[in-house]
Amino acid sequence: MRLKFTVNGQPHEADDVWEGESLLYVLRERLGLPGSKNACEQGECGSCTVYLDGVPACSCLVAAGQAEGREVRTVEGLADGEKLDEVQEAFVEAGAVQCGFCTPGLLVQTHDLLERKPNPSDAEIRESLAGNLCRCTGYEKIMDAVRLAARRKTTQRKSAGRKAHA
Repeated sequence: MRLKFTVNGQPHEADDVWEGESLLYVLRERLGLPGSKNACEQGECGSCTVYLDGVPACSCLVAAGQAEGREVRTVEGLADGEKLDEVQEAFVEAGAVQCGFCTPGLLVQTHDLLERKPNPSDAEIRESLAGNLCRCTGYEKIMDAVRLAARRKTTQRKSAGRKAHA
């Protein structure tokens, strides 16, 4: 089958896609987007998390045919060109990347959390990231990164609000 969908704001087509092929495989192997990682292939680790129509999903569990006509945003799509997203910057600054294998999924999941809940509690952060496993067990640095990103996004929102009212 020919798969037509949008990835990171750009229309894409992939030919000869088997309907049961995973979205993760199509992203990594056919489109050359290696950000989403292939680890467990069972939706257990979250390293392949992407946005599918604005909702985080384990791309290893999504059949490619299910992505037809839909919008996918990968970890590569969080950045604005060369400028990293605040969440990405916070993970780098907090040292929350370690081996980096789990990082793409954590970044997408954290990005989603902070869009829905700008000032999450530690319990809310843990609950949101519960489906993302870090084999390096760097969870405290990850928590630090999420808190840092939340503070920065809140400061930016307040600053933008003041400018709008000025």
